[in-house]
Amino acid sequence: MTAPQSPATIEQPAPTVWPMVLAFGVTLIFAGVVTHPIVSVVGVILTLTAGVGWWRQVLPEPQVEHVLVPPLPEGGPAWPAARPAVRRLAPGEAGHRVRIPVEVQPISAGIKGGIVGGAAMAIVALTYGIVMQRSLWYPINLLAAVAMPAMAQAGMAELRAFDLTALVIGIVAHGVISVLAGLLYALILPMLARRHMLWGGLVAPLLWTGGLWAVLGIVNPVLNARVDWAWFIVSQIVYGLATGYVVWRAEPIATMQTWPLAARAGVEASGTTAPAEPER
Repeated sequence: MTAPQSPATIEQPAPTVWPMVLAFGVTLIFAGVVTHPIVSVVGVILTLTAGVGWWRQVLPEPQVEHVLVPPLPEGGPAWPAARPAVRRLAPGEAGHRVRIPVEVQPISAGIKGGIVGGAAMAIVALTYGIVMQRSLWYPINLLAAVAMPAMAQAGMAELRAFDLTALVIGIVAHGVISVLAGLLYALILPMLARRHMLWGGLVAPLLWTGGLWAVLGIVNPVLNARVDWAWFIVSQIVYGLATGYVVWRAEPIATMQTWPLAARAGVEASGTTAPAEPER
């Protein structure tokens, strides 16, 4: 009689939570730089504790566990009869691999979208000034306060009054930022596979509004306290919807990846382009 064979096992490193604790501690260290020193202190404690714990997982003896290997069925391994098909991208015209995106929006679409979105956002901002502050100039002066520190310290009467310098600065700043954001829409939206209006009209405005709120609260708390963030979010969503719609409706342009190599390199030679059809 032969002794029963023990089941086969594979030696694997024992699972440990210390790497996750270490990453969390490092995150708290840097988060404390912009929040409160006590957060960095907690991060340092977690980082040191996780480092010691992770070290003891390896030294003086590595912590391992034995994983059972399931026995093979009699008659050999049971391979599947057929493998699932994998969808592959079709190659470009020159036979090289396709890269995403295949089509992009023209730069002009981003500029037009930024102008339209900026106009829509300005309507919402001016409506807020008339309805909530009884002044058409309040949102303009508040925008100009980013470049005019004295305006951020001004009283409500001065913010509601007309100021030519603030008007010029507000219009220029609003126009430049709107066009630049529209160009970003034209560059980023083609990289998203679907739901462009959701990303451009809701997700993106909420993300940059949250970032602006956090930064402005540290850089200029006085100006941050005077911004009506509920109306600000509404204006940003209106901008995102208007800009995203204009960019999405534009005629896309095929990228150069479908061109022959000579055409992409800018070589002018016979045979690099398709012959023109004769006129009838």
